[in-house]
Amino acid sequence: MKRNAASSKVAKRGGRAERDDKADKVVRGGRNVVATLQKKNGKTVVAVQRRSVVRVEAPPRQSFGQMAGLHTTDDALELKSSVALVVDQDTHEVLFSKNDHAVLPIASLTKLMTGLLISEAKLPNEELITITQDDVDTEKRSSSRLTVGTTLTRGELLHLALMSSENRAAHALGRTYPGGLSTFVSIMNAKARMLGMKDTRYVEPTGLSSRNQSSAQDLALLVNAAYADATVRSLSTSPEYQVEVGRRTLQFNTTNRLVKSPDWDIGVQKTGYISEAGQCLVMQARVAGRKLIMVFLDSAGKFSRIADAERVRRWVEATHAVPGSPAASRAVAYQIAG
Repeated sequence: MKRNAASSKVAKRGGRAERDDKADKVVRGGRNVVATLQKKNGKTVVAVQRRSVVRVEAPPRQSFGQMAGLHTTDDALELKSSVALVVDQDTHEVLFSKNDHAVLPIASLTKLMTGLLISEAKLPNEELITITQDDVDTEKRSSSRLTVGTTLTRGELLHLALMSSENRAAHALGRTYPGGLSTFVSIMNAKARMLGMKDTRYVEPTGLSSRNQSSAQDLALLVNAAYADATVRSLSTSPEYQVEVGRRTLQFNTTNRLVKSPDWDIGVQKTGYISEAGQCLVMQARVAGRKLIMVFLDSAGKFSRIADAERVRRWVEATHAVPGSPAASRAVAYQIAG
């Protein structure tokens, strides 16, 4: 009987081993390491195998410009932006254009209009404004260091909106405008019409909505108007800014690294990005003795809008420099040396 009982136990153990031989068990090496129990010469052998992992990611969302085929447009400078415009601010001469009438989402370039209107309204800059739940982005779920309950002055919020593209700051500015947010959006569109921006429509003050749309032609008009405002010029080109929030000091930085570059003399600027708009940049800058307005929309790649601006600067210095300017002198010297 004991022999039979022992045989029974062995049979049971053997049964378990046979079932284990067909099953994979995850061991301490992690989810991708599999131990398989196998019978070999009457002994149980543990075979350890590492599985290769293939992660399938959803393809990135195409921008409106990509869906419209604008990136198939060739240009002499080989820009990554599907839309570009370079205009002499004084003479209105168009030095470079590419799909400049295309109407696309403009992302946080919207904040240039928001900032201009807040500045022109001459509202008290020291008035305290508290960030509320209404200012939280529920569309793109973008993050912000301005938590609900944060209280700053209107001037501080304006600085953060223009320099650091702070979404909650921009929304709070529109929300607390006399008459409320809907009134502010109406004034944004009225200002656009007054400036001759025929392709432009705003639905909110941050640019998070893809329904905020414009063209390069229109945005050049906005940049020109923004440059005329001393407050917008100063705040948009500020490299960094600190605000006191409770017992903390928060450091904010510009979203445009060209502001800190010694190669650039920028009068006003704004960056923008949402997936529907691609990387965007507008600037007024002095290049080769010229005051230029530059617009880059729907640029493909994180740093491509900056690279496009650099390409344009070098091209203007080489081919459109004002006689007598340092860039023109360098170009002549290069030609003589060549």
